[in-house]
Amino acid sequence: MREDYQLQLESINSDLVLMTELVGKAMAKATDSLLTDDLQLAEQVITGDELINSINSSIEERSLQMVALQAPVATDLRILMSAIRMGSSLERMGDLASHIAKQVRLRYPNPSVPEELRETFRQMGAAATKIVDETGRVIATRDADLAEKIKVYDDELDRLHRELFSVVLADDWTESVEAAIDVTLLSRFYERFGDHAVTVARRVVHIVTGEPYTK
Repeated sequence: MREDYQLQLESINSDLVLMTELVGKAMAKATDSLLTDDLQLAEQVITGDELINSINSSIEERSLQMVALQAPVATDLRILMSAIRMGSSLERMGDLASHIAKQVRLRYPNPSVPEELRETFRQMGAAATKIVDETGRVIATRDADLAEKIKVYDDELDRLHRELFSVVLADDWTESVEAAIDVTLLSRFYERFGDHAVTVARRVVHIVTGEPYTK
């Protein structure tokens, strides 16, 4: 019975890692579709978000069931309650990747971002993909030290977000108001993506140390 209980805990953790892998692929595809105006790729991201949502629902259902039936305490209780919250954050990250893809679909066949800003968005996509990859490692290993390093990648996304914001507000901005709004919104999606990754990492620290979760 105890062995089955541990297998259920491991299954939930494995599904959280799987979510990071799916979210990472979604963000990579969303960024590629944004940079190449690839509608087909954007549609793949939008459709694929359903699987991420489904896995999250399963994690929540199984976690709550285990809490109700097994009455876990201490670390196990933190694992299950944190799994629900981490799954929710990862689902939101998938939604943000989908939002980027939907913006591509909205503007197609026109470009979603000005040519001169594509390199910055490429860097944002690379940082976002890296942060979710590292988040998966944090969940899999429960390495609190590695979790603390997630903030480094989030800082990079914040920096790029501020950089883009400055560009659209500059006096020499020659694109339309609509383009400025698009750039700001897309940049915000990446910035929020990083914030959710930090949230997941902090949940892992809470599991390992037992210290209260703080935003």
